Amino acid sequence: MADALGVSSDYLIEGTTADAAKAKFEDRELLLQFQEVEKLEEEDKQVVKKLIDAFLTKKHIQELAR
Repeated sequence: MADALGVSSDYLIEGTTADAAKAKFEDRELLLQFQEVEKLEEEDKQVVKKLIDAFLTKKHIQELAR
């Protein structure tokens, strides 16, 4: 059932959002970085979000150009 829903069995039992996030992140270092970003001031979080968005947008455009 957990596989079908795309969550961990812990999430089904415990039901926490943190468990769901861990279930989706295979890259532990990236997960830890996002947890650190969560502690930043709101303005700094917005900068990180804009950087991620710009990078992803660039990747999508490159894929469309192929």
